Amino acid sequence: MGYKRPKKQKDTKDKKLKQSLFHIIRKLFQQQPDALLNYKQVCMLLHIKDGESRKLVVTILTELNKEGFLKQDGHATYRYSNTQEIVQGDLELTQRGSGFVVIDKKSTDIFIPPHAIGQAIHGDTVKVVITKRGGERLEGRIVEVVSRERTQFVGTIMMKDKHALLIPDNSRTGVEIIIAKENLNGAKNRDKALVKITVWPKTSEHPFGEVIQTLGGNSLHDNEMLSILVSHGLDIEFDAAVMSEAEQVTLALDPVEVAKRRDFRDILTFTIDPVDAKDFDDALSVKKLENGRWEIGVHIADVSHYVRPDSAMDKEALKRGNSVYLVDRVIPMLPEQLSNMVCSLRPNEDKFTFSAVFELDENGKVYNEWFGKTVIHSDHRFAYEDAQVILEGADGPYKAELHLLDKIAKTLRQARFKKGALMIASEEIRFQLDEKREPIGVMVKVSKDANQLIEEFMLLANRRVASFVGEPKKGQDIIPFVYRCHDKPDPEKIALFSVFIDHFGYELEFSNPEQVAKSINKLLTDIQLKNEFSIIQQMAIRSMAKATYETVNIGHYGLAFDYYSHFTSPIRRYADLMVHRILLETLEKKPHKYNSVLDDVCKRISRQERKATEAERESNKYFQVVFVHDKIGEEFEGIITGVAEFGLFVRMNENACEGMVPLQEIPGDRFSFDAKKYVIVGQKTGKVYNFGDTVKVKITEVHPRRRQIDLALVV
Repeated sequence: MGYKRPKKQKDTKDKKLKQSLFHIIRKLFQQQPDALLNYKQVCMLLHIKDGESRKLVVTILTELNKEGFLKQDGHATYRYSNTQEIVQGDLELTQRGSGFVVIDKKSTDIFIPPHAIGQAIHGDTVKVVITKRGGERLEGRIVEVVSRERTQFVGTIMMKDKHALLIPDNSRTGVEIIIAKENLNGAKNRDKALVKITVWPKTSEHPFGEVIQTLGGNSLHDNEMLSILVSHGLDIEFDAAVMSEAEQVTLALDPVEVAKRRDFRDILTFTIDPVDAKDFDDALSVKKLENGRWEIGVHIADVSHYVRPDSAMDKEALKRGNSVYLVDRVIPMLPEQLSNMVCSLRPNEDKFTFSAVFELDENGKVYNEWFGKTVIHSDHRFAYEDAQVILEGADGPYKAELHLLDKIAKTLRQARFKKGALMIASEEIRFQLDEKREPIGVMVKVSKDANQLIEEFMLLANRRVASFVGEPKKGQDIIPFVYRCHDKPDPEKIALFSVFIDHFGYELEFSNPEQVAKSINKLLTDIQLKNEFSIIQQMAIRSMAKATYETVNIGHYGLAFDYYSHFTSPIRRYADLMVHRILLETLEKKPHKYNSVLDDVCKRISRQERKATEAERESNKYFQVVFVHDKIGEEFEGIITGVAEFGLFVRMNENACEGMVPLQEIPGDRFSFDAKKYVIVGQKTGKVYNFGDTVKVKITEVHPRRRQIDLALVV
């Protein structure tokens, strides 16, 4: 009996052959755009003689004709077609190996089946040819990788006979990499390593790479955080050129520059920030005016004074887009020499700032505003907790000024809500870490008066800066600007949210966007002292559109602002740095030089913000898993926060950690997912599990690397 090749091995070989032939045949027709060729002529030109490969050529010619790359002339003769519809966008892969290319907010995403992804990786900017229209979605094939989002990956080294493979920690955002043994740089079998792609031949299914660093000496947490950052294409260290530039910036202020600025150093100024903060973006100054009103200054670190356009630091800041805040560390947008020292508004130090100064009364009515470059001296640094204790009645420094600011902030806040702003405060889970960075406690961060005081004055500055630059002025051209936009909610998501709250006995009026905001605000006000408040608010946030950076202003639905930008955090957001530069050009009546590039900048920083959010979420999930690893077998009450075809998600009330119950392991019946009603239902009993249901679960297993907690229902 002859040897029979295993089916999996044969399938892999066939896939490689087809991928290679696809590339070669496309190139053949592109090089001879006027040629008319049938499959026999193609085989002859490519010296293909075996029957199996010739059949594959026929299949490929048919597929290339369907997708529009080739045009059929006659019965079986083809020529190159230059009428293909090719579009460019960013690839987002799914756990199942297929993907979607996102063009922009207004365009329909293009579905990419696994066989049509080629050599693209999650996050890459790619060119796609449309292969199918009609039905529920567009379908396409990736024909070119325009730019790689990431070339480095963290994973496990697996030794083979003649080479090694890197198996990435994250199979969705990573790719298996072939490593020649001479490029292992000391890495051994099953070592954790950081690997860089060096080359990816057109005819190869996998790229080739080399080991940059073996991670065996790092702690488990360090390796997992590194894996999260690398898998999302987020840079960890600054290169030498950036560091050299940063080190040349000194703390001393240039007296010539000081003389050009409005001086606030003799006016009471302080900061209010988290207790563990190191980068202080903003400060507030308070001064009583002779007319009885108040001058409130919102002073923002003048990063634009130090980070010049097209410098190494500027290019790096644009590349990063923003700082990234993981559970146990911060990956800053700017080197620490700037973010924690030169630009940080530390107490008892003179600092350069860019300020928005308002003359207003105690009811928050703004009479005058001024924007410009300033120099300040912070008299005191408050942690939120310190300021909160004073606002609640305790004695402390600058008590009268804090209470004044709190009164004005509350008036501004009520005015926003009256205008239709959403009363949603994003919920943040915070871990208490010991000296080894092990999670020993978990809490839900609550926004109190001190937090809201700072928030309202930052919102005031952001809004008034956006209005000053963006509002049309008679006889003047529209100024290109970076707006922070938030679109109206998607009716389908709001309908799903309505189904969710129905399980708690609540109703939502959503006949129009304005009514949605009022209805959600009333609901959250009515239930703020009830157990389900937290989960309902979280689901309300999920039902909203995501805010993005845009050059075309559509307003901010959630804040009910017609004009809104980000001006107040240039240490950690590139958007704010651009806003500072454009605002200065406007004040000095200089030509605006960002017209052509601003749209690309907005797309870039919006994409980087999404990546940072995903990394922060994954970091949070990892520490959730670590926190409950010693609680396997314990039972908890929780609320169903999600249902899907593979199971249901439950958030445990006691620790705010979320896990999943696999569909096939729900006891008492054979359950299936009803996509129309968005519920999980038992086929015999009719038992239904839905959003918002209270259930009891037991932790059965934890998977730190997969950031997953396995749960079982207790019935």
